[in-house]
Amino acid sequence: MIIRALSAAALMVTSLSAFAAWQVNSDASNVSFVSVKKGDVGEVHRFKALEGSLNDSGDFSLSIPLASVDTGVEIRDERMKSMLFEVEQFPSLTLSAKIDSVAVDALPVGQLLQLELPAEITLHGKTDRVNVDVTVARLSDERMLVSSRGMVMVNAGNFGLTAGVEKLREVAGLSAISKAVPVSFMLLLEK
Repeated sequence: MIIRALSAAALMVTSLSAFAAWQVNSDASNVSFVSVKKGDVGEVHRFKALEGSLNDSGDFSLSIPLASVDTGVEIRDERMKSMLFEVEQFPSLTLSAKIDSVAVDALPVGQLLQLELPAEITLHGKTDRVNVDVTVARLSDERMLVSSRGMVMVNAGNFGLTAGVEKLREVAGLSAISKAVPVSFMLLLEK
């Protein structure tokens, strides 16, 4: 009787782990963006923290705490947090998308899959829809890599960030800061 109960418990644990959601490994993942100032000076920045998951139905969600912005310049980080993102009121960016879970589950280890995903980005209290081209690489039964196949263009104006961009421009004494921001990512998902 005890052996049957232990076997049943082991089978349940094995079954549950087979259907467990994928989690983004934040330490091994990266979301970066490019800012362009004075017309042709580009700089690459990143976020130091993020979290996300993909469930068995193919619902993907990613959340980025905006206070984790890392431009390599401390005063610029502080200005972006307070003047642009207004992290006290809008602490995070979220992205949600629907992924073809059947195709991802069927992807053999060592193979790639290219997908175009309609996604919603919510930032600064506004939501915008974008298409995101991704490559999914199955690394093992419990690890996969999802990366952008190009840049995702995010326009600050679509999220009510134009005034914040202008404040940054003024305080830095710049002639211009582009409102079109290319974003790229590499996300390691693990079960």
